[in-house]
Amino acid sequence: MTAPKSLPQLRFAPARDSAFRRELRERADAYLAAASTHRFADWRIHLKAVALALLAALLYLVALRAGTTFGFVASYVACVVTAMVLAMNSLHDGAHSAMFRRGPLNRLLTRLVSLPVGVDMDFWTIRHVHFHHTYANVEGYDLDTEPNPFLRQTPFQRWSPQYRYQYLYWPVIAALSLPYLNWYGDWLDRFGKTPVAAHSRLQGWRGWAVFLGWKLGHVALVLVLPIWFMQHQGIGWGTVLGAYLLGQMIASCVLVALILGTHWAEVDFFQPGEDGSLPHDWYQHTFYTTCDWTPKPRGLRWLGYWLGGLNLHLTHHLFPTWNHRHYPALARIIAELAPRHGLTYREIGYLQLHASQQQFLKAMGQRPAPL
Repeated sequence: MTAPKSLPQLRFAPARDSAFRRELRERADAYLAAASTHRFADWRIHLKAVALALLAALLYLVALRAGTTFGFVASYVACVVTAMVLAMNSLHDGAHSAMFRRGPLNRLLTRLVSLPVGVDMDFWTIRHVHFHHTYANVEGYDLDTEPNPFLRQTPFQRWSPQYRYQYLYWPVIAALSLPYLNWYGDWLDRFGKTPVAAHSRLQGWRGWAVFLGWKLGHVALVLVLPIWFMQHQGIGWGTVLGAYLLGQMIASCVLVALILGTHWAEVDFFQPGEDGSLPHDWYQHTFYTTCDWTPKPRGLRWLGYWLGGLNLHLTHHLFPTWNHRHYPALARIIAELAPRHGLTYREIGYLQLHASQQQFLKAMGQRPAPL
């Protein structure tokens, strides 16, 4: 078995003397004290998670009892999308240790919620927390912007003719992202072909046992059981497989479309210097590489609630270990403090986010001028 791939250490400028960092932490702590609360989820967030879990389970049971192909596909796809909404509202916070005070409870939550979604939570947490959050938009370190044949996401990546049209076909890539991660990306991680495996707590045969056990559990839940039940209703395995892929693609497209643009919309990309360093501190880096967006008009603010606060993405990157229930209050604090310290806080609407996203994809799709 080959050794897992790893990356050299990357260094930001020290943030210990950052006045912004100091004042931001003081204001955030004062906010918690004034509200007599903590940074973790409260009963309302737990209730939302339970309600979403019950809804997903109900839709699953309705799908298994459906007597028609349309009834099965509609309820099954709705179940998969609801499971993704549950993941956005609980699994994501759990991966950042922001749902419960106790680490084992967070890990148990992420494992259970990931079962219908399909991703391996050990690898996804490493990919998301260790690489993306630490090195957002840094070439070679943010694994969400890795070079691939379909999307050119940074000015440092090689150009190919198909990228001219990426602003048109990117929703297809977004829809295929979750199936790709489940059935290809996770396996690359498990075989040590990416830097993710080197950071896993689950090495060797124990890691393989957990990985295969959860993958088999996912297949049993979302494919084997429905196929077994549906055969008695005259619905074949091909319909079940098609509904599974459709549900995963819709859930994936919705998630990526609403979140990924926050790292494309009028942001910067970086390459580390020869000594593995970047010229700014991590807090400055966060402002350079992401933004917040809010649903407009105000009547659509409920959308941010069901997105688990992920639309306030800059806020989430600055406070990743805080539950999303705090993001609106923290965003107001950030918006007030940032200009005092020469930092640009951007809170835009989704239409502006989408327009900036399209502009970015078009720009990255153009052939670079010869050096």
